[in-house]
Amino acid sequence: MTASLDHSQSHAHHTEAARVIAGGVNSNVRLAGSPPLCFSRAHGAHLMDVDGNDYVDYALGMGPAILGHAPAVVTEAVARTLETGQLYAGQSRLELELARRLQKHIPGAERVRIGMTGSEMVQAALRLARAATGRSQFIKFAGHYHGWFDNVLTNELTALPGLTEPSRPAQPQTEGQIPHSLTDTVVLPWNDLTTLRTYLHRYGHEIAAILMEPVMCNTGVIPPAPRYLEGVRGLCDEHGIVFIVDEVVTGFRLGLSGAQGHFGVKGDLAVFAKALGGGVPIAALTGREALMSRIGSGAVNHSGTYNSNIMAVAAGIATLDALAANDGAAYERIESAGQSLMDELRALARSMGSNLIVQGYPSVFHTSFGDKPVIGSLEDHRRCDAERQRRFLDALLERGVRPTSRGTWFVSAAHGEAEVERTLDAARGALETIR
Repeated sequence: MTASLDHSQSHAHHTEAARVIAGGVNSNVRLAGSPPLCFSRAHGAHLMDVDGNDYVDYALGMGPAILGHAPAVVTEAVARTLETGQLYAGQSRLELELARRLQKHIPGAERVRIGMTGSEMVQAALRLARAATGRSQFIKFAGHYHGWFDNVLTNELTALPGLTEPSRPAQPQTEGQIPHSLTDTVVLPWNDLTTLRTYLHRYGHEIAAILMEPVMCNTGVIPPAPRYLEGVRGLCDEHGIVFIVDEVVTGFRLGLSGAQGHFGVKGDLAVFAKALGGGVPIAALTGREALMSRIGSGAVNHSGTYNSNIMAVAAGIATLDALAANDGAAYERIESAGQSLMDELRALARSMGSNLIVQGYPSVFHTSFGDKPVIGSLEDHRRCDAERQRRFLDALLERGVRPTSRGTWFVSAAHGEAEVERTLDAARGALETIR
């Protein structure tokens, strides 16, 4: 495939859209690219743009389309609900069906609440933790992403490795972010149990929650160090801290039981979104009854006009049932395609003398360029060659392969041998171009 796709209609669309829509896009993540592409259709593992170009898609809507785009089981389930109404401002039998499935599959899901976005449910979890502990501060980790709200949008360390107290306040990441909204946010290095233990020895009585991605999917798809999650779980128990596991990305990607089942470590609360709806917006908060009962009694507020809307709940049921069907055959397809692609990309890089790094899991992995064979920390990630990464991703896109703009690759049950072969051909050309 030649590296000269026509994007003239996408260019024209972006010019027109920018006159009406701020930046021409409706999420700042989509500002990446020159120009941001305009798509007309998606099906299975493929995206089509308005210029007629076909892409093997590894962005998958930033992760949600775990069954592929427009899977019949989901679209048909949603279609069946359209004539019954969308919003009841009340309950439906479908939401109970979905909640029971979540309780069945997710470790520690003694109670469930259904919402719309991961960002929103993270805030509900933090509110619950504060109510339960009477404390205000929480710990997040550098490189982890928990949504764009003011109190979680920060990555700069407030306590450096080896220090026992904050050296500076958490820093805003965007204009308009209120600095004092980060007063109760402590940012520590991830995968560093020693620093966390030392910090909690002195300040644990002030910490309501520890909030983390169980795998650092938003930065390099970095796995937890051996026994790290178990260590965090133990420290939370020791200091009376609520352990919040942000499974927005890992939920249903690392299996029906998510990262908690994969690693055998349960949070007190857990947040799910993305893959839960198979492409339809939905989120969930699950956790221990003793905590969730505060929402159930009304003592802690969690509200939302669109929560448990009929279309989203039907999509969630259909997605979970499809993932569970035939003893997890969908996961076998994801595992096969994803592992093959990772292995072959590594072999291709070796054969071409490239310093391409491929790491993660068959359902979600990351590519980057650097001198270390494995990215183990945020600092490792920052030392990677960002310019070479950008050129590689651009070259892939021009050959009809589309990972995310940060180099994360999501694999769906719709990807197969043909998509893997086409991707490897594109990767070979892209590596040759940037070499």
